[in-house]
Formats: sequence, C-alpha cells, structure tokens
Amino acid sequence: MAASQASLLLQKQLRDLCKKPVDGFSAGLVDESDVFEWSVSIMGPPDTLYEGGFFNAIMSFPKNYPNSPPTIRFTSEMWHPNVYPDGKVCISILHPPGDDPNGYELATERWTPVHTIYHWKAPYAVTI
Repeated sequence: MAASQASLLLQKQLRDLCKKPVDGFSAGLVDESDVFEWSVSIMGPPDTLYEGGFFNAIMSFPKNYPNSPPTIRFTSEMWHPNVYPDGKVCISILHPPGDDPNGYELATERWTPVHTIYHWKAPYAVTI
C-alpha cells in the first residue's frame, strides 16, 4: 500500500515538475516502468565554478517516500565538498528525519515528509 501511495505521489511530482520547470534542472524516469528512479540533469549556474557544466545524476526514492528522503548520486564526474568520490550527495535535507545522532544538524535542516522534489532542487540543485 505504501509503495502505491509513494508511486502516485512521485508521478504527480514529476508531472508538476514538467508543468513548472526550473531553469537549469530537468528530470525524467530512468526506466518508464519504475517511478522510483529518476534521471536528473543540472546545468552549472552562471558566475560559479560550475558555470557551463552539465551534470547528470540519479535520484532514487525509497518505497516509503515521502517518509524517507531520496538518495542522489551524480553520474557525471565533478568535485564538490558535499559530493563523495562515488557521486553520492551528502546534504542535510537528504538525511532521515529527526534528530542528528552526531549533533551537527538541527532536525529542521533534515528531511521531513512534507518536502517534495521542489525542496531539494530549488535551494540545492542550482548551487552545486
């Protein structure tokens, strides 16, 4: 049941993203039969070290989305302090909800089920 609710929500969010695109960011399904894995492309924003760059990534959504955050892994080579050598993105908003066991992040900085794809892409995707 949770997977079907997550599937419906992701389908809606992808449709919404197609209707209201954001400059420098695009997304689509990796495989038309799997709404839980998206291929995203990010253009490097002007006046940054990434200007002129074109970066591809895979967003993988858990079956209990939106209760748990997606994971994001760049498939394009890039250097960024929040991107591991394997391409995995490590930012607070993609960490599970609740208190940080290490005490470095506020709960308000972490994922909450009310977040949507717009919460990630708007503030973070264009600053990569």
